[in-house]
Amino acid sequence: MNPFSLRVTRTRPAATFATAALARSLRAAGRDVISLAIGEPDFPTPNHVIEAAHKAALDGQTRYPPIAGTEALRCAVARKFGRDQGLKVAPTDVLVTNGGKQAIFDAVMAVVEQGDEVVIPAPCWAGYIQVVEFAGGSPIFVPCPAENGFRLSASDLSAAIGPRSKLLLLNFPNNPSGAVADAAMLRDIAEVLRKHPQLRVVSDDIYEHLVFDGLCKTLAAEAPDLSDRILTMSGVSKSYAMTGWRLGFCTGPRDWLDGMLVVQGSSTAGVSTISQAAAVAALDGPQDILEERRAVYHQRSIRVVDALARAPGLSCSPPQGAFYAFPSVKGLLGRRTPRGRLLVNDEDFAGALLEEALVATVPGTAFAMSGHIRLSTAAADMDLDIACSRIVDFCKALV
Repeated sequence: MNPFSLRVTRTRPAATFATAALARSLRAAGRDVISLAIGEPDFPTPNHVIEAAHKAALDGQTRYPPIAGTEALRCAVARKFGRDQGLKVAPTDVLVTNGGKQAIFDAVMAVVEQGDEVVIPAPCWAGYIQVVEFAGGSPIFVPCPAENGFRLSASDLSAAIGPRSKLLLLNFPNNPSGAVADAAMLRDIAEVLRKHPQLRVVSDDIYEHLVFDGLCKTLAAEAPDLSDRILTMSGVSKSYAMTGWRLGFCTGPRDWLDGMLVVQGSSTAGVSTISQAAAVAALDGPQDILEERRAVYHQRSIRVVDALARAPGLSCSPPQGAFYAFPSVKGLLGRRTPRGRLLVNDEDFAGALLEEALVATVPGTAFAMSGHIRLSTAAADMDLDIACSRIVDFCKALV
């Protein structure tokens, strides 16, 4: 008899963290591994943000926080949604969460019942699959292949929606592909949604400040008539290099937020008051670092795509945003490594690349699109150059 619940046994661990852990263990054993497995900025948290957190602690802001977030941060988030995404948001319509992932968890758990379908454009962040399976839902993937720019086709979305479809998880700029949604694409998606009033949407805009050409477009702003069905979420982790502060936030229809508040109150309750004070400083403070760091990520993306172009059999579409590259390795499957390992699929490729070339990446299978690998470009130029050189040499050595 299994002593654990079905929700635990049916939920798969995230391959990104497993790969990163293996890379750390190899480094601890003295291997010169370069890990590009985790999407984490290598920049420091801004000094004024750290100072705000320190001051909050000294001022005694160390007690239990409100479950929905402090008034100061909810006001700052409301201003941010207006400034960056053109949404009219009241502070009372903001929920602060323990990282962006909890916003998604709260949203899914609040509406998805056992057997409900959740429509997910693929490739997708592996965390979506985890949360949907944990809730008892069934992920329904809509392929967005490289030949279509990894963008979501309205016709493909329409074909994927069925009578049990409950939720659409939308993520642009996309992890892992770096694809970006323009206004036309979002308007086409909105037309499909108008025909399916039962379908709610989570718009995951966590990479909103990492669009390389132009500004991030969000669904709620392009289709305000659907705002009673759209949850828009973001956070400070990627934009302000605050992954360890665990601070996300979202806005959406009142009834959905109320349901999410029940989920959050039953699990983690409120977010660290110190992190919330830091987030206020990030959102209300100087914003010039956003453009500066966006430009660096863009140059790194170009650097990696140009370097990988030298790898025979590997194909990499230029990302339009975020900080990942998602090259196809399909042209290299069926070959063998110098140590004799047969590369049957992308998991074999990523495994051999780590073991034999000492570069940690994540197989595309983890993101619901096989035949690819994902590598993070949020790393120092020297590390990216060495890693890409190793990948090129690895590909050249295959027979």
